[in-house]
Amino acid sequence: MSFKKYLLAGLLVWIPVTVTVWLLSWMVGSLDAVFRAVLDGLSKVSPASASALMDDLGQIHGLGVILVVVTLLATGAFASNVFGKWWLGQLGKIFAGIPIFKSIYTSVKRVSDTLFSGNGNAFRQTLLVQYPREGVWTLAFQTGEPSGEIGDKLGQGFVSVYVPTTPNPTSGFFLLMPKSEVIELDVGVDEALTYIISMGAVAPAPHGLVVSEPEAITHNPSK
Repeated sequence: MSFKKYLLAGLLVWIPVTVTVWLLSWMVGSLDAVFRAVLDGLSKVSPASASALMDDLGQIHGLGVILVVVTLLATGAFASNVFGKWWLGQLGKIFAGIPIFKSIYTSVKRVSDTLFSGNGNAFRQTLLVQYPREGVWTLAFQTGEPSGEIGDKLGQGFVSVYVPTTPNPTSGFFLLMPKSEVIELDVGVDEALTYIISMGAVAPAPHGLVVSEPEAITHNPSK
């Protein structure tokens, strides 16, 4: 009995460590591969001395990750000042004028601005919703509120909701639901994702529920 107990305890210790190390190694390898590909392309059009230097840089494991982080930090610092904002605005106008590229760039930029904006509400509130039918509950995340023509058609009192699948939360379903039919949870997004990925095996800490209209949760206005 103790043999099985110790074996399971050992697995619980090593599985998270192994998966984490594997994911980090995969990320480092992928970024290094991209970095080496860029260096190979530059070395073919550079003088011999510069080409030798690039070959040496390509042999440094993990340098691609460091350069990516440095590039992101430098770009962020540049984009945070007045001149950088103006320059990026002009660049965005150029991209928005290119056919086909325009639709992709504009859509991705809107999504990224919404998700990563410090003033946005996307994925900052965990919800409990009835899905795929009444009486069946699942975790979801509020991504905002309907706006534009959709918001005008629906009226007030609706929220945009993302219902992730398990164990892969990167796929899921987008729903527009009445606020009266969702329960706001005092659960962090990271805890909720852990609960979803573990298929309910790892429960969030008992922070409690915040319900504004409990009588409306069980009421279906369509009936």
